Amino acid sequence: MNKATIEPDCTGQFSSFFIDYIHQKPALSPFYNQFPKIENFAKIIAERKFDGKKREVLVKALLSQYSEVEDLALTKAQIEKLGLETTFTVTTGHQLNLFTGPLYFIYKIVTTINLAKKLKEAYPKFEFVPVYWMATEDHDFEEINYFKLDGKKYQWQTEQKGPVGDFKLEESFKAFMKTVAFAPSFFKEAYLSSKTLSEAVRKYVHHLFGEKGIVVVDGNDANLKRQFIPVMREDLVNETPHELVNAQTAKLDALGYKSQIFPRPINFFYMEDGLRERIEKKGTQYFVLNTDLKFEEAEFLDMVENSPEKFSPNVVLRPLYQEQILPNLAYVGGPAEVIYWLQLKVMFDHFETPFPVVMPRNFAAVLDVPTVRKIKKLNLSPQDLFRDFTDWKKEFVSKHSNVDIHLVGEKKKLQDLFDQAALSARSIDPTLESAYASAKVRATKILDQLSVKVRKAEERKFGEELDRMKAVQAYFFPGGSPQERVENFMKFYLSDNDFVEKLFGLFDPFDFDFMVLASDDK
Repeated sequence: MNKATIEPDCTGQFSSFFIDYIHQKPALSPFYNQFPKIENFAKIIAERKFDGKKREVLVKALLSQYSEVEDLALTKAQIEKLGLETTFTVTTGHQLNLFTGPLYFIYKIVTTINLAKKLKEAYPKFEFVPVYWMATEDHDFEEINYFKLDGKKYQWQTEQKGPVGDFKLEESFKAFMKTVAFAPSFFKEAYLSSKTLSEAVRKYVHHLFGEKGIVVVDGNDANLKRQFIPVMREDLVNETPHELVNAQTAKLDALGYKSQIFPRPINFFYMEDGLRERIEKKGTQYFVLNTDLKFEEAEFLDMVENSPEKFSPNVVLRPLYQEQILPNLAYVGGPAEVIYWLQLKVMFDHFETPFPVVMPRNFAAVLDVPTVRKIKKLNLSPQDLFRDFTDWKKEFVSKHSNVDIHLVGEKKKLQDLFDQAALSARSIDPTLESAYASAKVRATKILDQLSVKVRKAEERKFGEELDRMKAVQAYFFPGGSPQERVENFMKFYLSDNDFVEKLFGLFDPFDFDFMVLASDDK
């Protein structure tokens, strides 16, 4: 594939908050630790101390989590490296979308793996393990129960509730699998050999990226959560994260930046089989919303100590939890994730937890051969792909028309005629000059209306070219949304099994430009 790049500012796809961050606007510097440059990792590595006992817990938990996965030699070696004080992680996270969901899931992991490789080249004395954090505790099933391919939506329906990682792949899922017979065999093997959704996702991620050193982490683990107990108590009793993040958010609001997340007084869910609901406190009692469960404070805090797995952090506390159980240096995320991490640094400082480098993932759109050919026929630049169709159409027709569709010459002649006539009339009666001026305006408007008709007539003449551009943009923005947020990677993988491998050679984790990847037109 060939690669062209466009500065994010020129795409219209990103918020001013995100653009200011990647351009290192000074006003944002208090909200992060180090900017994502390869040379800045030297300081991060020097500062990142991680307790040996925590490493032991992590290694043991991961080996247990991988108990159902085959071909583990490389992955086991990666996990065991995490027991060494010279090993660090770089992490990305995502929901358990069916069949990987949209393309950017793949982009996140490729960016993270490439980051680990780049760091190893720059700092050879250390080891860097790329991590995919599975959002197994999320309970919004409607966000992840489908994928889209070539305009069609494939969706699994089930009545199960609670954290999606625990969803059983029962009869309804087996029926759903019959609708996706085209899926590669590794997907079928992962899903049909697994009891739960989280087990299946671990297996297919391992198949796609295991040889690249990826380690999949499930934070829904009692032993890992036990290390987070002090934060649980602080949030449940003192509501400290709520206070800290609100103060940080207010500072960003004062700078004109729109927040992505909003802390609650309590930032944990209560979680059991088939249940994940918010916790609220009234007086000395804790209530689990949408249930009859309620607890006195002493009873609830005793549960924190003895059953920490029942407490699930929300989006405000999940990043802190991740950093407390991983020897992590960087988090790779999308634009919205980058923004909400910047709301959290003050909370990390309070809990004396190092704040990681916040890395934007790579951004890309992939063009197939028919689309590449259309682009060549229209002589489009990469920037043209992001343009508003109506604006592009007017410019294209004006540039390629054999006539002056704007009737510029005619308007000039008409205006000159009225101006000359007004001069003559003024010598007869000065008040006639304003009458001629008004008539000139009316006549010019008539020519404007005629120019619209001329332009539309020319557009009909260029109908084939305009339809070609519509097809290009429909491919680039399916349904009006960026391709990477809609299409599943099977769109390209099914015709080219090397598709993912090619991305590794094209993506640079320290290049934040948008990439247009064009298939070779042979």
